[in-house]
Amino acid sequence: MENNRRGFLKKVGAIGAGTALATVNPILSFADENVENTLNQEGDSEFTISILQTTDVHCQVHPHDELFWENEQSVFRKTGGYAHLATYLKKEKKNNPDTFIIDTGDMFQGSELSVKTSGKAMIPVLNELGYDLYLPGNWEVIYYKKAMQTLLGSLNAPKVCANMYHDLGDGKRGELIFQPYHIWNVRGVKIGFIGYTDPLVPVRQSPSYSKGIIYTKPEENLAHYVDVLRNQEQCVYVFMLSHLGLSQQIHIANLPECEGVDYILGGDTHERVRKPIQCKYSKVVEPGAFGSFVGKLELKIKDGKVVQDDYTLVEIDSKKYKADKNISRLIKENEVPFEGDINTIAGYSTIPLYRYFVIENTIDTLILDALKWKIKEADIVLSNGFRFCPPNATPDETGNIPITNGYIFDMLPVDSVVRTGSVNGKQIADWLEKELNNVFAEDASQRLGGWVIKFKGMKITFNAFAPNGKRVQSVEVGAKPLDMSKVYRICACEREGDPLDMLCRMRGVSNASNTPFTLHSVLKDYLKVNSPVTPEPPMSAKVLDAPQKLLTQVTGVDYQFH
Repeated sequence: MENNRRGFLKKVGAIGAGTALATVNPILSFADENVENTLNQEGDSEFTISILQTTDVHCQVHPHDELFWENEQSVFRKTGGYAHLATYLKKEKKNNPDTFIIDTGDMFQGSELSVKTSGKAMIPVLNELGYDLYLPGNWEVIYYKKAMQTLLGSLNAPKVCANMYHDLGDGKRGELIFQPYHIWNVRGVKIGFIGYTDPLVPVRQSPSYSKGIIYTKPEENLAHYVDVLRNQEQCVYVFMLSHLGLSQQIHIANLPECEGVDYILGGDTHERVRKPIQCKYSKVVEPGAFGSFVGKLELKIKDGKVVQDDYTLVEIDSKKYKADKNISRLIKENEVPFEGDINTIAGYSTIPLYRYFVIENTIDTLILDALKWKIKEADIVLSNGFRFCPPNATPDETGNIPITNGYIFDMLPVDSVVRTGSVNGKQIADWLEKELNNVFAEDASQRLGGWVIKFKGMKITFNAFAPNGKRVQSVEVGAKPLDMSKVYRICACEREGDPLDMLCRMRGVSNASNTPFTLHSVLKDYLKVNSPVTPEPPMSAKVLDAPQKLLTQVTGVDYQFH
């Protein structure tokens, strides 16, 4: 035994420990050979990887009109459609097999097809598209927690989210619902992805949707997972996948907890970042919405390190990228039972319908006009500051723009019950200040992601960039100054899970009661009597220190929406 040991050590000394171990152990030999080959083939070589990102498609399976802001005016082009997106993704994958495709949320809510199938119609389409990774968005809870888990679980690719936990009751936090991170090992180089969705989901959405889920702020564990990916897993590049909104993503990219994150690939506010926003610790991008765009990030790798990054926002022109036959077939098969209702025309508009401007839009004006027409006793009618719904700008043979039942679902995926109640002038004034702060807060972490609340029967002037509590300059109701002590009748939609004394996030509402109407029924009744409509924004909310046609709430960085 001793002679054998001495002989072995001599051998090690003669030819090197690594080779000796390899000779004795064929498994180690195989491992060493792989490492050596990897170093020889990849370590000194240069190659490029691509990360392609979609977000906030909101189940818009067909090409649609898209609004672009060019030369200080709205321009519309046909973009998107999952079948056309598929053609682009396949082309990119063919051009560079080292391509990784992600979606950062809101993939199961936003159309009649999705509502009628509780999101299930999206599953075969998303799986056929070949995504590599998903992040749940703020609307993934639309069909409640269990359905969210089933829908996302039915997708072939992994899901990441490091701030959604099972609620065990009594404030006790269970395990994460999804894995916190994912690693892409590409040609011997590790790329890490951490995921975060909006912790304000229980506030922004109806509280019932997210029952059973506890959300935490990304800052609570971001640094921990960056450390795991950088130092334990030895990732050379780290991404944060985020569905927080551009303002919040910029805020986080300037926090020390974000050190070690190279890029934040964001979503939620449908912003179109064409040039990465360089913050203190990370770069931030967000690739629009509705499948109209793909964010394309190319990373050049040399000697196992990322030496260059190039970002492009790619427009999915539905004329340029022909429809993929397999995706078209899957969409058609799922739509057949519902296409009669989806395509039924409820009325017409004489002007394009859109929802891109922060302060007022034609879609919201249409909804408010319909509510005021139906609920005549209301002094003020309210509508939330949503941004979802693609534009509708193409006339048919009548010369007007058709509003189908399907488009009503696009505008209002949740057919909420219309509710009325009473509030005094002081409540209205305080609520307006709170809502404006949600949009224009100087501290980005205080912004909730939505746009200015919409209303009819009331007119206000305000300074967007004044201090909190001092933005509103004047308020009129029914052409008279707001009376702080007077009681006003208001109308808005019920949000499932809100207390009875809350309307449109306004607390302390008295005499609240549900009407027999839903938002969809009100719109259909209104269009039946009043079509064609011309819902020109009436400037009910006039901003004094910013453009009236403001297209983003983001300030202080090099960014413009167009």
